[in-house]
Amino acid sequence: MRHEWPRRVAALTQLRVDDINVPELSRDEDHHLRRVLRAREGEELVLCDGRGSWRFAKVAAAGLADVGEVFLDAPTPTTTLYLAPLKGERGEWAVAKATEVGVSEIVPLVSERVAQKFRGEARDRVVSRWRRVAVETAGQCRRSYDLVIADPVTPAEVPAHVAVADMSGSGDWRGVTSVAVGPEGGWSRDEWASTRRRVSLGPSVLRGETAAVVAGALVTFTNGSWGFTLGGAPNE
Repeated sequence: MRHEWPRRVAALTQLRVDDINVPELSRDEDHHLRRVLRAREGEELVLCDGRGSWRFAKVAAAGLADVGEVFLDAPTPTTTLYLAPLKGERGEWAVAKATEVGVSEIVPLVSERVAQKFRGEARDRVVSRWRRVAVETAGQCRRSYDLVIADPVTPAEVPAHVAVADMSGSGDWRGVTSVAVGPEGGWSRDEWASTRRRVSLGPSVLRGETAAVVAGALVTFTNGSWGFTLGGAPNE
């Protein structure tokens, strides 16, 4: 539906609904639309269910009007970012940017350097905030599919095919669909097996949130999520 893309971008906003066939705005979404965005009657918006389906609608005096036909976007390649929590709001910022560049899933990673702080209620709060940020950002960038925030895992639970971002890693990202990014201070010495594939994020020492964005961009680009070939020409 790329011919509809300019219209989607020009719409006032994109809001998530539970049932795309019978769309109803939640109280929070309706409040955001009318009180925060100050939407006027007749303005167009996009409704999306986070599972690829979306449609246009217009703001009515109460509820929605002129609800259009349902479109279904093709899914993009599955890409996963294993992300160690970062201090303050840096983690939420990284989640927002990963959502924008097209990462399919983020798995909170309880590495050794964050294990003591990232547990119990603190862990639950972080995961909840990440999920909220992912939904809000998906609307801003007009994503049709939700970015999934999975339950936290430890490095020992990370599947063998997942690569690890490391300064000593290779610049060859071919075949990498999932990558783990460490916390401030990097990985502990024996956190990963010597056989684990390691990939580089470039020649500079990056802050944790920057590393997350670079890793997310590389893994989505190399797997074709951006619609470009490695030669630089867009896929038709």
